[in-house]
Amino acid sequence: QVQLVESGGALVQPGSSLRLSCAASGITWGDYAIGWVRHTPGNEREAVSCIRKSNNMLSYADSVKGRFSIFMDYVKDTVYLQMNNLKVEDTATYYCVEKAWGACSAYGGLLGSADAWGQGTLVTVSS
Repeated sequence: QVQLVESGGALVQPGSSLRLSCAASGITWGDYAIGWVRHTPGNEREAVSCIRKSNNMLSYADSVKGRFSIFMDYVKDTVYLQMNNLKVEDTATYYCVEKAWGACSAYGGLLGSADAWGQGTLVTVSS
């Protein structure tokens, strides 16, 4: 059973940077995609970014392109989301999601439904 554990959420000021981590365990298949999905206080859900292990395909939502970067530590099966120039509208709970043998859409999401979700980490951007 896949477990995803997120960390790194915090309260920061606009313009700050944060790095979120998603540590995956229990993955026994050779390829997968991991994405970050955020739920805002207004209950909106948005796919933010995605990475596929086999070919390192990356994708981002337009709202974060140029500010966020996703990358993977292949040895540790850990995915990071580097968030720069944070804005108030980035405030959300960020969830890590995984899909076995999955792929990424062109807009930051997984293609198809996720097989596993993490517990979420809260990012609050406020002055």
